[in-house]
Amino acid sequence: MKKKNILVVGGAGFIGSHMCKYLAKAGHQPIVLDNLSYGHRDAVKWGPLIEGSMADQTLLKHIFSTYDISAVMHFAALIAVGESVENPAIYYRNNVAATINLLQTMVEANILCFIFSSSAAVYGNPIENPITETHPLHPINPYGRSKLMVEQILEDFRHAYGLRYVSLRYFNAAGADPDGKIGEDHRPETHLIPLVLQAALGLRKDIKIFGDDYTTGDGTCIRDYIHINDLAQAHLLALAHMADGGSGGIYNLGNGNGYTVKEVIETAENVTGKSILADVIARRPGDAAILVGSSEKARKDLGWRPQYPELDVIIEHAWRWHSEHPDGYAD
Repeated sequence: MKKKNILVVGGAGFIGSHMCKYLAKAGHQPIVLDNLSYGHRDAVKWGPLIEGSMADQTLLKHIFSTYDISAVMHFAALIAVGESVENPAIYYRNNVAATINLLQTMVEANILCFIFSSSAAVYGNPIENPITETHPLHPINPYGRSKLMVEQILEDFRHAYGLRYVSLRYFNAAGADPDGKIGEDHRPETHLIPLVLQAALGLRKDIKIFGDDYTTGDGTCIRDYIHINDLAQAHLLALAHMADGGSGGIYNLGNGNGYTVKEVIETAENVTGKSILADVIARRPGDAAILVGSSEKARKDLGWRPQYPELDVIIEHAWRWHSEHPDGYAD
Protein backbone atom coordinates (compact mmCIF):
# COMPACT_ATOMS: atom_id res chain seq x y z
CA MET A 1 0.00 0.00 0.00
CA LYS A 2 1.58 3.30 -1.09
CA LYS A 3 2.08 6.20 1.32
CA LYS A 4 -1.15 8.00 2.13
CA ASN A 5 -2.16 11.13 4.03
CA ILE A 6 -4.61 10.02 6.72
CA LEU A 7 -6.69 12.52 8.68
CA VAL A 8 -6.79 11.30 12.28
CA VAL A 9 -9.60 13.10 14.07
CA GLY A 10 -8.89 12.93 17.79
CA GLY A 11 -5.27 12.06 17.09
CA ALA A 12 -4.01 13.68 20.30
CA GLY A 13 -5.90 11.23 22.49
CA PHE A 14 -5.00 7.80 23.86
CA ILE A 15 -6.04 5.67 20.90
CA GLY A 16 -5.47 8.33 18.25
CA SER A 17 -1.87 9.03 19.26
CA HIS A 18 -0.97 5.33 19.12
CA MET A 19 -2.67 5.12 15.74
CA CYS A 20 -0.53 8.00 14.45
CA LYS A 21 2.65 6.23 15.51
CA TYR A 22 1.46 3.04 13.85
CA LEU A 23 0.57 4.88 10.62
CA ALA A 24 3.95 6.63 10.51
CA LYS A 25 5.76 3.34 11.11
CA ALA A 26 3.86 1.88 8.15
CA GLY A 27 4.98 4.75 5.91
CA HIS A 28 1.86 6.90 5.99
CA GLN A 29 1.50 10.55 7.02
CA PRO A 30 -0.98 11.18 9.84
CA ILE A 31 -2.61 14.61 9.88
CA VAL A 32 -4.09 15.25 13.34
CA LEU A 33 -7.26 17.24 13.94
CA ASP A 34 -7.96 17.67 17.66
CA ASN A 35 -9.50 20.41 19.78
CA LEU A 36 -7.33 19.33 22.75
CA SER A 37 -10.29 19.29 25.13
CA TYR A 38 -9.22 15.79 26.15
CA GLY A 39 -6.19 15.14 23.95
CA HIS A 40 -2.64 16.28 24.61
CA ARG A 41 -0.38 18.37 22.43
CA ASP A 42 2.64 16.38 23.64
CA ALA A 43 1.08 13.16 22.29
CA VAL A 44 1.26 14.45 18.69
CA LYS A 45 4.71 13.41 17.48
CA TRP A 46 4.34 11.98 13.96
CA GLY A 47 2.68 14.67 11.90
CA PRO A 48 1.11 18.12 11.95
CA LEU A 49 -1.48 19.07 14.56
CA ILE A 50 -4.42 21.16 13.42
CA GLU A 51 -6.19 22.49 16.49
CA GLY A 52 -9.93 22.54 15.96
CA SER A 53 -13.15 20.58 15.80
CA MET A 54 -14.82 18.25 13.33
CA ALA A 55 -17.89 20.43 13.87
CA ASP A 56 -16.11 23.26 12.02
CA GLN A 57 -17.00 22.73 8.36
CA THR A 58 -14.86 25.67 7.20
CA LEU A 59 -11.81 24.15 8.87
CA LEU A 60 -12.55 20.72 7.41
CA LYS A 61 -12.85 22.17 3.90
CA HIS A 62 -9.49 23.90 4.41
CA ILE A 63 -7.86 20.64 5.51
CA PHE A 64 -9.30 18.70 2.59
CA SER A 65 -8.18 21.34 0.08
CA THR A 66 -4.69 21.67 1.62
CA TYR A 67 -3.82 18.01 2.05
CA ASP A 68 -4.46 15.15 -0.34
CA ILE A 69 -6.39 13.08 2.20
CA SER A 70 -6.95 9.42 1.29
CA ALA A 71 -8.93 8.34 4.34
CA VAL A 72 -10.29 9.61 7.65
CA MET A 73 -10.04 7.84 11.02
CA HIS A 74 -12.41 9.03 13.75
CA PHE A 75 -11.33 8.84 17.43
CA ALA A 76 -12.94 12.07 18.62
CA ALA A 77 -15.99 10.82 20.53
CA LEU A 78 -16.77 11.62 24.14
CA ILE A 79 -16.53 8.33 26.03
CA ALA A 80 -17.65 8.61 29.68
CA VAL A 81 -20.78 6.51 30.16
CA GLY A 82 -21.84 8.19 33.40
CA GLU A 83 -21.43 11.65 31.94
CA SER A 84 -23.50 10.64 28.93
CA VAL A 85 -26.39 9.76 31.26
CA GLU A 86 -26.08 13.04 33.17
CA ASN A 87 -25.61 15.24 30.10
CA PRO A 88 -26.76 13.43 26.95
CA ALA A 89 -27.00 16.63 24.90
CA ILE A 90 -23.24 17.04 24.59
CA TYR A 91 -22.88 13.38 23.57
CA TYR A 92 -25.42 13.65 20.78
CA ARG A 93 -23.98 17.01 19.72
CA ASN A 94 -20.37 15.80 19.56
CA ASN A 95 -20.65 12.10 18.83
CA VAL A 96 -23.52 12.30 16.34
CA ALA A 97 -24.10 15.81 14.97
CA ALA A 98 -20.41 16.70 14.60
CA THR A 99 -19.73 13.32 12.99
CA ILE A 100 -22.47 13.98 10.43
CA ASN A 101 -20.74 17.26 9.65
CA LEU A 102 -17.44 15.44 9.14
CA LEU A 103 -19.02 12.82 6.90
CA GLN A 104 -20.92 15.37 4.83
CA THR A 105 -17.77 17.43 4.25
CA MET A 106 -15.86 14.28 3.30
CA VAL A 107 -18.48 13.35 0.71
CA GLU A 108 -18.41 16.86 -0.74
CA ALA A 109 -14.61 16.56 -1.05
CA ASN A 110 -14.95 13.09 -2.62
CA ILE A 111 -13.09 11.45 0.27
CA LEU A 112 -14.98 8.20 0.62
CA CYS A 113 -12.88 6.02 2.94
CA PHE A 114 -13.75 6.17 6.65
CA ILE A 115 -12.70 4.14 9.71
CA PHE A 116 -14.87 4.61 12.76
CA SER A 117 -14.00 4.01 16.39
CA SER A 118 -17.15 2.32 17.64
CA SER A 119 -17.80 0.44 20.88
CA ALA A 120 -19.08 -2.76 22.41
CA ALA A 121 -21.52 -0.43 24.22
CA VAL A 122 -23.80 -0.80 21.18
CA TYR A 123 -24.70 -4.30 22.42
CA GLY A 124 -25.98 -3.35 25.87
CA ASN A 125 -26.34 -6.14 28.39
CA PRO A 126 -25.22 -9.35 26.66
CA ILE A 127 -27.49 -12.33 26.18
CA GLU A 128 -24.48 -14.48 25.24
CA ASN A 129 -20.68 -14.47 25.58
CA PRO A 130 -18.50 -14.17 23.67
CA ILE A 131 -20.40 -11.46 21.83
CA THR A 132 -20.41 -11.65 18.03
CA GLU A 133 -21.31 -8.93 15.54
CA THR A 134 -24.75 -10.50 15.09
CA HIS A 135 -25.65 -10.01 18.76
CA PRO A 136 -28.79 -7.84 19.23
CA LEU A 137 -28.09 -4.12 19.52
CA HIS A 138 -29.67 -2.67 22.65
CA PRO A 139 -27.40 0.06 24.09
CA ILE A 140 -28.38 1.06 27.61
CA ASN A 141 -26.91 4.59 27.79
CA PRO A 142 -26.59 7.67 25.56
CA TYR A 143 -22.93 6.93 24.87
CA GLY A 144 -23.75 3.52 23.39
CA ARG A 145 -26.76 4.93 21.55
CA SER A 146 -24.60 7.67 20.00
CA LYS A 147 -22.21 5.04 18.62
CA LEU A 148 -25.06 2.97 17.21
CA MET A 149 -26.61 6.05 15.60
CA VAL A 150 -23.37 6.78 13.79
CA GLU A 151 -23.15 3.18 12.56
CA GLN A 152 -26.65 3.51 11.13
CA ILE A 153 -25.72 6.83 9.53
CA LEU A 154 -22.64 5.26 7.97
CA GLU A 155 -24.76 2.59 6.33
CA ASP A 156 -27.10 5.26 4.94
CA PHE A 157 -24.11 7.21 3.59
CA ARG A 158 -22.81 4.03 1.98
CA HIS A 159 -26.07 3.53 0.10
CA ALA A 160 -26.60 7.19 -0.80
CA TYR A 161 -23.08 8.48 -1.47
CA GLY A 162 -20.81 5.47 -1.97
CA LEU A 163 -18.96 5.98 1.33
CA ARG A 164 -16.84 2.95 2.19
CA TYR A 165 -16.34 2.40 5.88
CA VAL A 166 -15.12 0.04 8.56
CA SER A 167 -16.64 0.31 12.02
CA LEU A 168 -14.55 -1.26 14.78
CA ARG A 169 -16.37 -2.12 17.98
CA TYR A 170 -13.82 -1.99 20.79
CA PHE A 171 -14.07 -3.79 24.07
CA ASN A 172 -11.57 -2.37 26.63
CA ALA A 173 -8.56 -0.59 25.15
CA ALA A 174 -5.60 -0.78 27.52
CA GLY A 175 -1.81 -0.79 27.77
CA ALA A 176 0.60 1.61 26.12
CA ASP A 177 3.20 1.62 23.40
CA PRO A 178 6.08 -0.58 24.63
CA ASP A 179 8.62 2.25 24.38
CA GLY A 180 6.81 4.12 27.17
CA LYS A 181 6.76 7.47 25.34
CA ILE A 182 2.99 7.70 24.87
CA GLY A 183 0.20 6.26 26.96
CA GLU A 184 -3.17 6.71 28.62
CA ASP A 185 -3.91 10.08 30.26
CA HIS A 186 -7.63 10.73 30.69
CA ARG A 187 -8.71 13.56 32.97
CA PRO A 188 -10.65 12.43 34.89
CA GLU A 189 -9.57 8.81 34.56
CA THR A 190 -12.34 6.21 34.49
CA HIS A 191 -10.62 3.08 33.10
CA LEU A 192 -9.73 0.25 35.44
CA ILE A 193 -6.09 -0.49 34.56
CA PRO A 194 -4.80 3.11 34.82
CA LEU A 195 -6.78 3.58 38.03
CA VAL A 196 -5.16 0.45 39.48
CA LEU A 197 -1.71 1.67 38.46
CA GLN A 198 -2.38 5.09 39.98
CA ALA A 199 -3.09 3.25 43.24
CA ALA A 200 0.20 1.37 42.84
CA LEU A 201 1.95 4.72 42.44
CA GLY A 202 0.29 6.12 45.56
CA LEU A 203 -1.66 8.68 43.57
CA ARG A 204 -4.91 7.33 45.01
CA LYS A 205 -5.38 5.44 48.26
CA ASP A 206 -7.29 2.49 46.85
CA ILE A 207 -9.22 1.06 43.94
CA LYS A 208 -12.99 0.74 44.13
CA ILE A 209 -14.56 -2.60 43.21
CA PHE A 210 -18.20 -2.14 42.28
CA GLY A 211 -19.68 -5.34 43.66
CA ASP A 212 -18.18 -8.76 44.38
CA ASP A 213 -21.37 -10.81 44.23
CA TYR A 214 -21.61 -11.45 40.49
CA THR A 215 -21.88 -14.96 39.07
CA THR A 216 -18.18 -15.13 38.19
CA GLY A 217 -15.28 -17.07 39.65
CA ASP A 218 -14.39 -14.48 42.30
CA GLY A 219 -17.61 -12.46 42.27
CA THR A 220 -16.25 -9.46 40.35
CA CYS A 221 -17.08 -8.41 36.79
CA ILE A 222 -15.24 -9.93 33.83
CA ARG A 223 -14.04 -7.71 31.00
CA ASP A 224 -12.11 -8.23 27.76
CA TYR A 225 -8.92 -6.12 27.52
CA ILE A 226 -7.16 -5.37 24.24
CA HIS A 227 -3.71 -3.85 23.86
CA ILE A 228 -3.70 -0.40 22.30
CA ASN A 229 -1.16 -1.40 19.66
CA ASP A 230 -3.33 -4.35 18.65
CA LEU A 231 -6.16 -1.86 18.14
CA ALA A 232 -3.90 0.25 15.95
CA GLN A 233 -2.88 -2.81 13.95
CA ALA A 234 -6.55 -3.58 13.27
CA HIS A 235 -7.14 -0.06 11.95
CA LEU A 236 -4.18 -0.34 9.62
CA LEU A 237 -5.47 -3.67 8.35
CA ALA A 238 -8.90 -2.10 7.82
CA LEU A 239 -7.27 0.68 5.80
CA ALA A 240 -5.43 -1.87 3.65
CA HIS A 241 -8.64 -3.89 3.26
CA MET A 242 -10.44 -0.91 1.73
CA ALA A 243 -7.42 0.12 -0.35
CA ASP A 244 -7.54 -3.37 -1.89
CA GLY A 245 -11.18 -2.88 -2.85
CA GLY A 246 -12.79 -4.44 0.21
CA SER A 247 -16.34 -3.46 0.95
CA GLY A 248 -15.71 -2.65 4.62
CA GLY A 249 -18.05 -3.67 7.39
CA ILE A 250 -18.39 -3.96 11.16
CA TYR A 251 -15.90 -5.84 13.34
CA ASN A 252 -15.44 -6.55 17.03
CA LEU A 253 -12.01 -5.97 18.50
CA GLY A 254 -11.25 -7.88 21.68
CA ASN A 255 -9.03 -10.69 22.87
CA GLY A 256 -11.83 -13.19 23.34
CA ASN A 257 -10.60 -13.75 26.91
CA GLY A 258 -11.98 -12.06 29.99
CA TYR A 259 -10.44 -11.16 33.33
CA THR A 260 -12.15 -10.27 36.60
CA VAL A 261 -11.50 -7.01 38.40
CA LYS A 262 -9.66 -8.91 41.12
CA GLU A 263 -7.49 -10.65 38.52
CA VAL A 264 -6.53 -7.27 37.07
CA ILE A 265 -5.56 -6.00 40.53
CA GLU A 266 -3.58 -9.15 41.36
CA THR A 267 -1.76 -9.05 38.02
CA ALA A 268 -0.92 -5.38 38.58
CA GLU A 269 0.50 -6.22 42.00
CA ASN A 270 2.70 -8.89 40.41
CA VAL A 271 3.89 -6.57 37.63
CA THR A 272 4.56 -3.53 39.81
CA GLY A 273 5.68 -5.26 43.01
CA LYS A 274 3.32 -2.93 44.88
CA SER A 275 0.47 -3.75 47.23
CA ILE A 276 -2.82 -2.30 45.96
CA LEU A 277 -5.64 -1.70 48.40
CA ALA A 278 -9.12 -2.56 47.07
CA ASP A 279 -12.40 -1.38 48.58
CA VAL A 280 -15.55 -3.29 47.66
CA ILE A 281 -18.59 -1.02 47.34
CA ALA A 282 -22.08 -1.35 45.90
CA ARG A 283 -22.67 -2.42 42.30
CA ARG A 284 -23.05 0.24 39.63
CA PRO A 285 -26.40 0.25 37.81
CA GLY A 286 -26.17 -1.35 34.39
CA ASP A 287 -22.89 -3.23 34.88
CA ALA A 288 -23.05 -6.64 33.19
CA ALA A 289 -21.37 -9.56 34.92
CA ILE A 290 -19.42 -10.62 31.81
CA LEU A 291 -18.48 -8.74 28.64
CA VAL A 292 -16.21 -10.68 26.31
CA GLY A 293 -16.02 -10.23 22.56
CA SER A 294 -15.51 -12.62 19.69
CA SER A 295 -13.07 -11.22 17.11
CA GLU A 296 -13.21 -14.18 14.74
CA LYS A 297 -14.66 -12.05 11.96
CA ALA A 298 -11.78 -9.54 12.14
CA ARG A 299 -9.26 -12.39 12.19
CA LYS A 300 -10.87 -14.00 9.14
CA ASP A 301 -11.62 -10.93 7.00
CA LEU A 302 -8.79 -8.59 7.98
CA GLY A 303 -6.10 -11.08 8.96
CA TRP A 304 -5.88 -9.51 12.41
CA ARG A 305 -3.64 -11.27 14.93
CA PRO A 306 -3.19 -9.57 18.33
CA GLN A 307 0.47 -9.38 19.30
CA TYR A 308 -0.04 -8.65 23.00
CA PRO A 309 -3.02 -10.69 24.25
CA GLU A 310 -1.63 -11.48 27.72
CA LEU A 311 -2.95 -9.37 30.59
CA ASP A 312 0.44 -9.17 32.33
CA VAL A 313 2.05 -7.75 29.17
CA ILE A 314 -0.75 -5.21 28.73
CA ILE A 315 -0.29 -4.07 32.32
CA GLU A 316 3.52 -4.13 32.07
CA HIS A 317 3.44 -1.75 29.09
CA ALA A 318 0.91 0.50 30.84
CA TRP A 319 3.07 0.50 33.99
CA ARG A 320 6.09 1.59 32.00
CA TRP A 321 4.19 4.66 30.82
CA HIS A 322 2.55 5.51 34.16
CA SER A 323 5.67 4.99 36.27
CA GLU A 324 7.71 7.25 33.95
CA HIS A 325 4.88 9.80 33.60
CA PRO A 326 3.01 9.75 36.94
CA ASP A 327 1.38 13.09 36.14
CA GLY A 328 0.63 12.17 32.54
CA TYR A 329 1.60 14.49 29.72
CA ALA A 330 3.31 17.73 30.69
CA ASP A 331 0.67 19.81 28.95
